[in-house]
Amino acid sequence: MFAAPHRLNGNGELTGQHWVAESGQLTSYIGLTNTHSVGVVRDALIAHEKSVRGDEFFFSLPVVGETCDGILNDLNGFHIRPEHVEAAIANASSGPVQEGAVGGGTGMIAHGYKGGIGTSSRVVGDYTVGVLVQANHGARERLMIDGVPVGRLLPPPPTPTLMPGQPPEGTGSIIVLVATDAPLIPTQCARLAQRTALGIARTGGAGENGSGDIAFCFSTGNDIAGDFAAEPGPDVARVNMLANRLIDGLFYATVEATEEAIINAMFAAQTMEGPDGFVVTALPRDETAELVKRGRALAS
Repeated sequence: MFAAPHRLNGNGELTGQHWVAESGQLTSYIGLTNTHSVGVVRDALIAHEKSVRGDEFFFSLPVVGETCDGILNDLNGFHIRPEHVEAAIANASSGPVQEGAVGGGTGMIAHGYKGGIGTSSRVVGDYTVGVLVQANHGARERLMIDGVPVGRLLPPPPTPTLMPGQPPEGTGSIIVLVATDAPLIPTQCARLAQRTALGIARTGGAGENGSGDIAFCFSTGNDIAGDFAAEPGPDVARVNMLANRLIDGLFYATVEATEEAIINAMFAAQTMEGPDGFVVTALPRDETAELVKRGRALAS
């Protein structure tokens, strides 16, 4: 399927993105994990494809993204193993997506509070835009929700948000995946991926120097086989493309869904204690909701 990556700030990793940018196609699963498990997840995805395709398999460049969970996880314990990747593939299903401290988002911190996996979607005419984030970025005082500076208005968390020697707030990362069934070609996928930066900014993120903020968009609107697929497609393929004059609605949907997915990740997460006893508190839901409600009342 057609796809494209986008780098807001490059202190991070998304494997396979160079070939996606070159070919315009996604031909693998997408994995999300922590910084020091990128290699094992990538290798496990290759091994899985080999087991499925057998002798027809030649090589693969899987797409695997990461964010660093070294505060709440024993990052150098290398606990992620191939069987975890196989289990994730086996358990993949449609329907509601678990959010918060799950999967690759288990140990992540966003805007000084517990972060993790968040999702959101929008329907635009006949098409849907879905966004999934692995949120591990941002500074507490910059947190914005619906235009309300809740990070500055909330009292400081009862536990410190920085460990001795830890990089300053904002030195984190976020991976944003955008999926749509609109018939987009690679350049249009790249344009949607770019718009995720606006959603990140609406929650207070700024692509800080130490942050690895990377987006990836793919479209299921065209069934195009990759060059190295088991059954290559025709020499000349017919491609559907949404007219650019109609794409603004998808831009708005991407921005809104990215913003909401980040917020959902934080609202779904629970307070967590790391292996060294360091505690990261969850965003106080009731207090946050009340601040947003007041902000809306003032704006109306």
